[in-house]
Amino acid sequence: MVKILVVDDSQIMRNIVKNTFADMKVPHLCLEAEDGKQALRLLESNDVTIIFLDWNMPGMDGIDFLKVVRGVPKYKDLPIIMVTSERGKFSVIEALQSGATDYMVKPVKDKVFKEKVTELLMLMK
Repeated sequence: MVKILVVDDSQIMRNIVKNTFADMKVPHLCLEAEDGKQALRLLESNDVTIIFLDWNMPGMDGIDFLKVVRGVPKYKDLPIIMVTSERGKFSVIEALQSGATDYMVKPVKDKVFKEKVTELLMLMK
């Protein structure tokens, strides 16, 4: 079973990720956080398989969360996918240099999202 953590201040976006996994018939458990601080607490108390992370959130934003998580050795290989409206070239570079595994720009087309998730799940096997 895949245990996903969706970190986004938008309930709609969190639902999109959950529904995509359900549509793909991937056995999963979905944890949700509205910001990076809440996500850190969930990550510490759960064995998460993959994280979908927004950039712009109140409290702790996605980049700060990413840097904290990548600073913990046991999370160095944890897949973290940025799913954000930040579409600038330098934003993508900053996210990848900070440790993001992949980067998707909102609004993400359903087909693209499913392809990236399928590819990632295959790599994790």
